[in-house]
Amino acid sequence: MVLLAAAICTKSGKAIISRQFVEMSKSRIEGLLAAFPKLMSTGKQHTFVETESVRYVYQPLEKLYMLLITTKASNILEDLETLRLFSRVIPEYCKVMEESEIFENAFQLIFAFDEIVALGYRENVNLAQIRTFTEMDSHEEKVFQAVRQTQERDAKENMRKKAKELQQKRTDAARRGLSPGFGGGFGSSSAGSVMSNAGLADTYEPPPVKPAYTAPSRPSGPSKAMKLGGKGKDVDSFVDQLKSEGQEVTTGNKTKATAVNKVATPAANTESVHMRIEEKISVAAGRDGGLSNMEVHGIIMLMINDDAMSKIRVKIDNRDKTGIQLQTHPNVDKKIFQTEAVIALKNPAKPFPLNTEIGVLKWRFQTQDESFMPLSINCWPSETASGSDVNIEYTLEQEHLELTDVVITIPLP
Repeated sequence: MVLLAAAICTKSGKAIISRQFVEMSKSRIEGLLAAFPKLMSTGKQHTFVETESVRYVYQPLEKLYMLLITTKASNILEDLETLRLFSRVIPEYCKVMEESEIFENAFQLIFAFDEIVALGYRENVNLAQIRTFTEMDSHEEKVFQAVRQTQERDAKENMRKKAKELQQKRTDAARRGLSPGFGGGFGSSSAGSVMSNAGLADTYEPPPVKPAYTAPSRPSGPSKAMKLGGKGKDVDSFVDQLKSEGQEVTTGNKTKATAVNKVATPAANTESVHMRIEEKISVAAGRDGGLSNMEVHGIIMLMINDDAMSKIRVKIDNRDKTGIQLQTHPNVDKKIFQTEAVIALKNPAKPFPLNTEIGVLKWRFQTQDESFMPLSINCWPSETASGSDVNIEYTLEQEHLELTDVVITIPLP
């Protein structure tokens, strides 16, 4: 199946949103969408129509159409299954099937469409996985928002201080008789005016120049309070990264010196063939340490920077015995991977794209066995006369792992 585009359009053929999954010009997609209403036969119920070059697979959604444009060589059964998944995604973001509602949630719909189809081929995902992927939080976005809010707060504080200084200067000038209006009365003689001005010149003292504001320095010694985590650490690391890249960032708060030296993460050395592994663990556990559910999602990203290495074969050392579900990219030969644990393209003559990072292998693991937990946390609350004390115990369960930059955040009501 090669899916060219997915669109939500009106019955007259007006495209509300359209997402192309292959290289296609704007004029061509507009022409294909404009020709769709003319091909529909009135009085007949069909789910697809064909032309000499493409196939339209559609489903009515009240006053709108969910439309897929595929090649004629694609499997019609797979096309219909993909169309049903697209139609189930739309109500997740739009309460009513109206044009204004589609416009308002256009970006969320496009992000969901990208999770269903990649490079013209459908991904093996369901509605729950699409919802999980699109709702993932962005750590970089949170850090950026925190830095921006800090800068806005500092700018407002400086503005208030400047306004207070100007008001103080006006007050001091009014006390010395230097009102911002004209001087003595117009009826006084010229000699009196000269003497008055001379007297003012002798008694006037310019207001002292106040030094520039400097933030109060904080004590460098360790704090007595226990702090398990906070947003300041993320903000400071992001600001330090911007400064290392040559950008000037002004913040009102100075970094507090600590006795513990932070270990700087070394920059990745990108070679002709660069592989990056990402893995995310989601754990739901009780406060007594019992595991309710643990889910692991991982992906291997491959980037080729040298044309001579564009047809390589990657050997995977898979020693898993726990039943992890592996899924290769649609363009990767699954038979070779299952028999030899080698990542290679289905077409040996076709190279990997240059200077483009693509995901070649995904894996998923779900369990309720506590022995797989990398870190366990137990809470021990106890009531006292003045309130409640809570002791938190966290233990590294997997001794072969080494966890760095662990932050435990405790939300307080």
